[in-house]
Amino acid sequence: MIARTLASLALVLGVTTPALAQATADQPPAPAQEQADPPYGPTAEDLKLLATAAAMSQSVFVKDFYITVGLGGGFVPSYEGSDQYVFFPAPAIQGSYKGYAFSARGPGLFVDLIKDPVLPKVEYIAGPMVRARFDRVGRIRDDVVRQLGKRKIAVEAGASGGVKINRIFERFDSLTFQADALFDITGVHSGAILTPSVSYNKLLGTAGVINLSVSGDFVDGDFADYYFSIDAAGSAASGLPRYTAGGGLKSIGTSALLGYDLSGNALDGGWGMFVLASYSRLQGDAADSPVVSIRGDANQYFGGIGLTYTF
Repeated sequence: MIARTLASLALVLGVTTPALAQATADQPPAPAQEQADPPYGPTAEDLKLLATAAAMSQSVFVKDFYITVGLGGGFVPSYEGSDQYVFFPAPAIQGSYKGYAFSARGPGLFVDLIKDPVLPKVEYIAGPMVRARFDRVGRIRDDVVRQLGKRKIAVEAGASGGVKINRIFERFDSLTFQADALFDITGVHSGAILTPSVSYNKLLGTAGVINLSVSGDFVDGDFADYYFSIDAAGSAASGLPRYTAGGGLKSIGTSALLGYDLSGNALDGGWGMFVLASYSRLQGDAADSPVVSIRGDANQYFGGIGLTYTF
């Protein structure tokens, strides 16, 4: 995340800059015969980086607590597998409290309980997460699928873990391998969902960040049955054929997120904006379900835009 990376950078530079400046001031004058030699000390790139250190050390991201909140909107399928779209609010939240990072995960929350060293090559991710699932709870545009009846809101809890490798191609980029495991704790679908993902994150100076990711969803039979099967009663009500869905790979997808600070300097907090686009394709029994293959589309799209505020 841009906040976490900038915060770590500000901490390192805020600590090392005075020490380096003092060390440079204490250097004795070079002997005359050595004046012609290339100067010893920080390179031009180092000096440019140090020039921003004072500002970064005052950044909002070095505080014990900071948070980014945002709200936007976008269009999503009216249910997973639908070919009709509805407007959906897109809230955003991320931040840190005394080194513990937290962020929104869909309609839910993840907390990273591992405090990593400042600017390490490798960071570790592990912590609890919870989310709500609203699929087919309401706003079903398809009249036939609506006859199958609404689903209840499911609350899922679990954990997420992974590893983040910094400085892949340049100083401020990273590659993250992560997996989320969630289980229904409300007895609605009584199933489990496993979501492995790989994402690439790159800072755009101090103004923004771009994140590209690829992920997949694996579900068990209980989850697949609740959302994609059609029993005898549902078949009679809707006219769709009976169908029994099994577990396995439910979908694969990719997404792109662009975040940008409206002042051009994310270090001082304030207003920003984000743009998100994603594509996924249903697989296996989910794609073959009549609610998808007959009434919907295995190709699923999402696009959204919103504003954020960091303090």
